[in-house]
Amino acid sequence: MKNFSYAFFAITLMVSCVSSKKYKDLESQMNDTKMNLQKCQESLSDCEKQKNQLADDCKMKTGKLESEMAAKSGKIKSLEEQLDMFKKTNNNLLDRLSDLSIVSKSGAESIRKSLDALNEKDKQLTALNKAMAQKDSIMLNLVINLKRSLQGVNSEDVNVEVKHGVVFISLSDKMMFRTASATINESAGKVLDKIAKVLNDHKDLNILVEGHTDNVPMANDCVVDNWDLSAKRATAVVRTLQSKYKVEPSRMTAGGRSEFVPKDANTSAQGRQKNRRTEIIILPKLDQFFEMINPQP
Repeated sequence: MKNFSYAFFAITLMVSCVSSKKYKDLESQMNDTKMNLQKCQESLSDCEKQKNQLADDCKMKTGKLESEMAAKSGKIKSLEEQLDMFKKTNNNLLDRLSDLSIVSKSGAESIRKSLDALNEKDKQLTALNKAMAQKDSIMLNLVINLKRSLQGVNSEDVNVEVKHGVVFISLSDKMMFRTASATINESAGKVLDKIAKVLNDHKDLNILVEGHTDNVPMANDCVVDNWDLSAKRATAVVRTLQSKYKVEPSRMTAGGRSEFVPKDANTSAQGRQKNRRTEIIILPKLDQFFEMINPQP
């Protein structure tokens, strides 16, 4: 009986130890889970802030595009008013011509030539308005597609804007290249892939790639000066768009601008950083634009 009591006591003690250890393990797991949950909540909050920032940027840039489109529409309306005025003048001249009882043959021919010239200008103005509206529509669609494709890319590294009816994509050099190098970074390749997909959907547009530097002199075994560096970087981008992303080479031109087309003053580190960039400039093919203005009979 005494031995049985000892055995019972020993078993009770073992169960108590096991339960206590299991409780501590569960408590530790719960604390780890709380910490992981807190980290996830913080990460979610950061993502929400980034999403809101991107949404604000997109809204601001879209507003700018809409303002530019409104200005273009105003110009077209003004041209249409001039066209109406020319038509009224034309009709008035025709009425006066028919009312003349005595008009010399040479005088009538001179008036007829003037009216023919006026009608030709009328046709050219109509064609110009149509071509401008078509070009603006194409560029607006291009910008919308580019912004949609580049969502999630840091806005400090990539900027899309329209100036004078031409689309500019500005790529920072810290994303694109190492210092004093024309070798494209892996992260830049991902951005070029997104841009190339949009460019390949708009095959009727030409592409000019320009390299830009700051005014800090640059020379090493691979680079002679800033002219050389900017030209090699532009060429590297064009070569990558052609070889890796199948952009048609006949559409592209590469050029180096060195330090001579800055976006900001080179007197501060921030200004010099803005100036070190690669720009992909997308513009309509001039021969197609002129064909729209002067269609062949």
